[in-house]
Amino acid sequence: MTESSALSARIVISTAGSPEEASRISRELVERRLAACVNRLSGLTSIYRWQGAIEEASEVLLIIKTSADRLPALEAALRELHSYEVPEFLVLPVASGSRAYLDWLFAQVGS
Repeated sequence: MTESSALSARIVISTAGSPEEASRISRELVERRLAACVNRLSGLTSIYRWQGAIEEASEVLLIIKTSADRLPALEAALRELHSYEVPEFLVLPVASGSRAYLDWLFAQVGS
């Protein structure tokens, strides 16, 4: 694992409207090898503007570990699987990580 290959690891942030939806999306992303791992954090409250109104909703945060080359397919799958009209899809670069973990991540997503 070189430093440059570590730089192709990505963290994707998304949310789901319920624990059931979060579980279904997470499992599907891992089964399709679009994510090596998805962490689900419940108890999140989001406040946002949608169609001109301020909204407040309970959500589940998804922290998705993947590789740069899987991002287009991952984004397409989120749009397909998600109940939201505009699912959150924010991509964060990974500056570094343990060699063993990154080797495992890339093996899981087929990179």
